[in-house]
Amino acid sequence: MSTSQSRRSLLQSAVAAPLAAAAGGKTKPSGSITDVPGVEVGHWTSSRRPTGCTAILTREGAVAGVDVRGGGPGTRETDLLSPERTIEKVHAIVLSGGSAFGLATADGVMRYLEESGIGFRAGSAVVPIVPAAILYDLGLGDSSIRPDAESGYKAAKAASSGTVRQGNVGAGAGATVGKLMGAGRSMKAGIGSASMELPDGLVLGAIAAVNSLGDVVDPETNEILAGALNEDGRSFANLSQRIREGLGFGAAERFQNTTLGVVAANVDWTQAQAQKVAQMAQDGLARAIRPVHMPFDGDTIFTVGTGGAKTDTARLGLLGALAADVLAQAVVAAVLAAESVEGRLARRDLVLDNE
Repeated sequence: MSTSQSRRSLLQSAVAAPLAAAAGGKTKPSGSITDVPGVEVGHWTSSRRPTGCTAILTREGAVAGVDVRGGGPGTRETDLLSPERTIEKVHAIVLSGGSAFGLATADGVMRYLEESGIGFRAGSAVVPIVPAAILYDLGLGDSSIRPDAESGYKAAKAASSGTVRQGNVGAGAGATVGKLMGAGRSMKAGIGSASMELPDGLVLGAIAAVNSLGDVVDPETNEILAGALNEDGRSFANLSQRIREGLGFGAAERFQNTTLGVVAANVDWTQAQAQKVAQMAQDGLARAIRPVHMPFDGDTIFTVGTGGAKTDTARLGLLGALAADVLAQAVVAAVLAAESVEGRLARRDLVLDNE
């Protein structure tokens, strides 16, 4: 078999992998980002209101990239991930609720990593590199309660390579979707994760905190899974259709959004390659969230490579295509695992007219 045929066969196997996860045409996410060697995840969830943060640790360091598509992001250390910068590896990424206040969680993760001797060596000092991104969840409960540095410390301390807890935990604790027609007609979402493995040992995983203005759909069937409800609470308004009919964007809820994600792979890549995969991974959000990447969203996707096979141009395309697939699966997992809270129905509790 020629090199081109081998690569074609590998790509066909890769494309078949996510489709094989769908039974009866429906996406059934499986696995979690911690299936990627070198990745650990820990959550901190508030007991006082729906909010929290999630720490994704790469203790040995991982070459990272980022792509920010939303028009209203809240981020930290993303400039450092540009390919022309000096520092290439990160030691953790933090996703948090609490709006801009939640960026303080990265301080706590840094403290935990410093105490563990993990970070960039700068003379006698150890400086952990910890990018972060936040979502807006202040509309649920007492907005004065939000994740802080101590929350980040606890999330990092709880991190493990075990199966990731999903739903109303960590950065997904206060996440909701379908807010374009008002918060009262939105639904509960959360944090979700998924992974896939190729025959050659390549493993990709994703985690997503889903807090979107738009509906969440099954990317295989286009069925709406969670989103804006009609006034009867038993059917979906279908935001894509409503927008085509002239629905405007005047509601205050338009600012209360953002989907955050991390895609990891056991590969050796450059920062420029990691950034390209992050760009391609955003297609996964477009497949599963409609609309997405709005001027009011802060949609941000990070990528991390924990080490493994070198990445050439052909493999880079493969990684980007799979990253979009696994991220879309993580988005679906986030709504399927969510539980109703604060008057926001979750998919598991919703009774539709056609069911």
